Amino acid sequence: MQYKLSEITPQEIMPGYHGKLVHTQNTSLAFWEVEQGAEVPEHSHMNEQIMHVIEGEFEFTLDGKTKVYYPGDIVVIAPHLPHSGKALTPCKLLDVFSPTREEYK
Repeated sequence: MQYKLSEITPQEIMPGYHGKLVHTQNTSLAFWEVEQGAEVPEHSHMNEQIMHVIEGEFEFTLDGKTKVYYPGDIVVIAPHLPHSGKALTPCKLLDVFSPTREEYK
């Protein structure tokens, strides 16, 4: 299977989070364009998640510890670990989930 990111229609999964989503049998990729000030409330899920900041400044709280992440930063989020985030500037993020994030299909 082959995809062109430019041809994937973004979905607003939560307010201010516009994602182009690609799903495989075992993995989901979410290419996010995030509006400045958009927040993800604290949550957890059964998926392992890897977050890569491509552009912007993203404040991220993982298991009660808050840090600001910048382009090139990568965060690994273990399954069931509480996390939340806020875009301090407009951001581009890539999230990789394993197993597939079924609720994003």
